[in-house]
Amino acid sequence: MTTPQLLIAGLFALVIAALIFSRVRPSLVFASAAAVCFLAGLVPTESVLQKAVNPGLVTLVILILVSVGLEKARWLRLVSDGLINGSLKTSLLKLTSATAISSAFLNNTAVVAALASGVRSQRRYPAAKLLIPLSYAAILGGTMTLIGTSTNLIVNSFVLDRDAPGLDFFAFFPIGAAAALVGLVVLFVSNRLLPSKAVADEPLTEYLLEAEVVEASPLDGKTVEQNQLRQLETLYLIEIVRGAQVISPVAPTEVLKSGDKLIFSGDVRDLGRLQQIEGLRLFALDDEALAMELTEVVVTPTSSLIGQNLKGAKFRTRFDAAVVAMRRGGDRLSGKLGEIELQAGDALLLAEGPDFKHHLNISKNFYVISGSQVQRQLPSRDNWLLALGFVGVIAGAALGYFSLLKGLVILLGGMIALGIVSTTELQRRFPFQIWVIIASALVLAEAFTGSGLADALANGFRQTLAGAGPYAALVGIFLLTLALTELMTNNAAAALVFPLAWSLAESFGVSWMPFVMAVAYGASASFLTPFGYQTNLMVQNLGGYHLADFVRAGLPLTIAYSATVLLLLPVVFPF
Repeated sequence: MTTPQLLIAGLFALVIAALIFSRVRPSLVFASAAAVCFLAGLVPTESVLQKAVNPGLVTLVILILVSVGLEKARWLRLVSDGLINGSLKTSLLKLTSATAISSAFLNNTAVVAALASGVRSQRRYPAAKLLIPLSYAAILGGTMTLIGTSTNLIVNSFVLDRDAPGLDFFAFFPIGAAAALVGLVVLFVSNRLLPSKAVADEPLTEYLLEAEVVEASPLDGKTVEQNQLRQLETLYLIEIVRGAQVISPVAPTEVLKSGDKLIFSGDVRDLGRLQQIEGLRLFALDDEALAMELTEVVVTPTSSLIGQNLKGAKFRTRFDAAVVAMRRGGDRLSGKLGEIELQAGDALLLAEGPDFKHHLNISKNFYVISGSQVQRQLPSRDNWLLALGFVGVIAGAALGYFSLLKGLVILLGGMIALGIVSTTELQRRFPFQIWVIIASALVLAEAFTGSGLADALANGFRQTLAGAGPYAALVGIFLLTLALTELMTNNAAAALVFPLAWSLAESFGVSWMPFVMAVAYGASASFLTPFGYQTNLMVQNLGGYHLADFVRAGLPLTIAYSATVLLLLPVVFPF
């Protein structure tokens, strides 16, 4: 290997290690690696600047900004009202089908956020039976069109960067539709593998609440039993934090002292029980400036709160809201709420201040699941105009009358003119992290290819697989992408594998199309863990799932999805 090749190989190894094992933001990882390539002279200045305005990347950014307006539409809210009725099987079929179709054209995260609150609030069936299928159906639906998932647009941006014609709007549909259909059947059959009890039946998966025994409290000096703290039915006293000491489990004979922090777990709907106990204080609910109607949010994977605790992050000041309770999927939390380090996917129950809705950083840090809506709903006229405009853009781009980028720019301009979105909202929601990741990944890809490392690896693989042919290489690319997307984000996995996939196609002297599509479909196959895709993180907490639940439900789906894609790839996209 030459020196540039060794440098690039080491850089890629560091990037993969950082994405899998560290908590450093993916945008910072990719940007740092791209900066090394630029400063080392592996990529010229002109190329770096061109990557930042790649047409596929710009299309993705504009689509995300258009989604800001689409999220305000009433379509999904209206649809969700009639999905959970009839038998469990009927409800599951309607929910997953509607989700998959919606996700083919709308932002997956917005679709799941719109439907998840209704799924969880209904009491007809256990929410845990429906929430993982909801997330998986959104992922499957996203594989059907160019705009169904950001991954497809990212792959398209890499194709355009190679001066090849971009992918058609419905290029993904034949295989995506077949995989989605097979996937929905698997979800229907394997639903019995999901937890059958309601979330509230398992107290440790419920919210963690904190209350303090105040000075001169009538609780002081009496045991837990005497204070009747063992008889709250749906709330469970699981810990007492006394200075640096954590008392758990809590015995009925434990004597309470002023200043003790009492940690409860259970149904937050019975929060009023704690408020009625004289001498017990819940900080957030003591503040008259905060609303009593609580809002449930989930911490996003790109939130600046990750790795910080509530006290260190100055949560109240930053968001004009106080955290009443916290939950982390099926994991048991321990200690004071203010000192628990936040992770992506954590669910928080917030008491809002009057300025909460107006803060510019809400959507970057949280998915709002229930409670007060941060965004206003559109009036009927704007709903119809937005629907007609969006359908017109999709139809025009699909039929080749104009490019998707031009159509989205016109639609975004119309949304601004009609007041559906404001420039302030667009500034707040600008996908800076995604833009940095993809632009930096394009720089890395050029360095990977320009150094000759991609060709060297591809030739090595081709010689190893000489007897098996290009199909074996195609299977390898798909499985590699699938494995990486479970360990990091789907977008990062696609960005890292694409250069190798392209070089392998060239090495075998075959069409690049099946290899590129293998990367796209492989990067979307995030079914085994909650970490690879944001909708999985969202439902993990809402359904109180453990990692084992994702593995049980996701393994048969992954096998069926992979078999369908690998069977159809060489048929739909011949070598």
